[in-house]
Amino acid sequence: MAVEAPRRHVIVQTFRKGKINDYFRSRNTNTMKHYDVVAAVVLADGKALCMQKGTTRYAYTTGKFEFPGGKIETGETPQQALRRELQEEMDYEIEVGDELVTVVHSYPDFSISLKAFICSAPRPHDFKLKEHTGFKWLRKDELQSVDWAEADKGIVKALSEAVLRK
Repeated sequence: MAVEAPRRHVIVQTFRKGKINDYFRSRNTNTMKHYDVVAAVVLADGKALCMQKGTTRYAYTTGKFEFPGGKIETGETPQQALRRELQEEMDYEIEVGDELVTVVHSYPDFSISLKAFICSAPRPHDFKLKEHTGFKWLRKDELQSVDWAEADKGIVKALSEAVLRK
């Protein structure tokens, strides 16, 4: 199981290996990686599908809940990326609807532009957990009951507001 070492440990290791300049260059905010990603807000029976991440490269995302999705590859539309990601990660067929919100968030090690779409599924409960460790179907009033990844909190807020207006 991979666990991110405490930052202090990483700094000490880096300095000992004589790579002090490489360390500071790698932490320069101008070189921080940015990813364009998509998320599916799959709705069925008045509930939204919420997926729980397993162990990730970063402690601050491990075990957090998210809306399923992933990175947009070169040449893909966001909708194509969303269909591909859910097929790869969950063997899940979805229908992509309207865009709900775009959230821009900076984590300590990377930043993302997260575009969320309202989606449906012909067979909403027919998916596999390949990359996630758990899932919950939650009503609007239950969305705050789980520990969300920071970027996904913006989707939760937008979803709550959108549902309230209907």
